[in-house]
Amino acid sequence: MTAPPAEPRTGVAALSLPHQIGAALALAVVAVVVCVHLGMTFLHVAPANTVSKQHRATIENWIYPEFEQNWKLFAPNPLQQNVAVQVRAEIRTADGTSRTTGWYDLSARDGRAIDGNPLPSHTQQNELRRAWDFFVSTHDDDNRPVGLRGALSEAYLRRIMAMRLDRAGAAGADGAVERVQVRSRTTDIPPPDWSEEEAGGERLSATPVYRTLPWWTLPGDETRGGIG
Repeated sequence: MTAPPAEPRTGVAALSLPHQIGAALALAVVAVVVCVHLGMTFLHVAPANTVSKQHRATIENWIYPEFEQNWKLFAPNPLQQNVAVQVRAEIRTADGTSRTTGWYDLSARDGRAIDGNPLPSHTQQNELRRAWDFFVSTHDDDNRPVGLRGALSEAYLRRIMAMRLDRAGAAGADGAVERVQVRSRTTDIPPPDWSEEEAGGERLSATPVYRTLPWWTLPGDETRGGIG
């Protein structure tokens, strides 16, 4: 009597030994990453404890910005405004004269770079927004710094402006940026039609609101977009 033929192997068992080892290692790496991510997320959202305090920097570097946890999705009053950050510059030309550029809408430029890009950079997604949020949170309505971090937020925002203007070629081949002025342009997001028709939704103004900061003089190492 002949033995019945063995059933064909399927799945990982059908692979050769080297491929089985490779698949096992890949699964192990995925399992480790998942466990680390769950642990980091738990420590981030849990009440402060000895471990989260000791490893705060590591946890924040893992979470932000991709896995940021917040309540905006479920908030009863979510953000209803678009905020665009714009900048203009005073240029010192090669013959010693000065000129002022028009306003560069940096938020719009980042938006165009992200549109249709499946893997936009962190700079395009977060740099400008976080820099402006940092400035607003450390200054009062008259643009005066509140607390020790005010000067730091100004320097951070100013340096971003210097780099962005340099990339845009604002100074030209022989010029240099002497001063920059930043402003925000805030517009209300209109509610959907059904909100106005069925719930008597509020009528929002279509007129943008500007917050214009004073002129900032650039240090010598920033006039060409460099960071010293």
